[in-house]
Amino acid sequence: MTAPARTKIRVLIAKPGLDGHDRGAKVVARALRDAGCEVIYTGIRQTPEMIAEAALQEDVDVVGLSILSGAHLELFPRVVEELKKRDVDDVLLFCGGIIPDDDTKQLEDLGFQAVFRPGTDTREIVQFVYDNARVS
Repeated sequence: MTAPARTKIRVLIAKPGLDGHDRGAKVVARALRDAGCEVIYTGIRQTPEMIAEAALQEDVDVVGLSILSGAHLELFPRVVEELKKRDVDDVLLFCGGIIPDDDTKQLEDLGFQAVFRPGTDTREIVQFVYDNARVS
């Protein structure tokens, strides 16, 4: 007997590193929840290993990373590496926060399909998730 297909998109929102500012992540998590997604918010100060393990255990369709500390080029590749170690390679990746335009290409090369910066309308993020998530 096979399990029934899920209809809700499962999204993990995570804050890697020592960045303790999570208002933006919480706003995005709430917007996605209000739009009908199942949202798992990991809280602040998560290691790449913790984020990848949560994505695996929660069987998410989407992983969104938020960072304001400037350590995205150090931490995001490590998160992607940890996801791959766990064979979590079929999730939609997006990120947001204080990320310079010049870093967008490197993040896209890692697999991030969108980079959202401060001031982005949450409806744009919700639309992106619904347009791009592959629900199992």
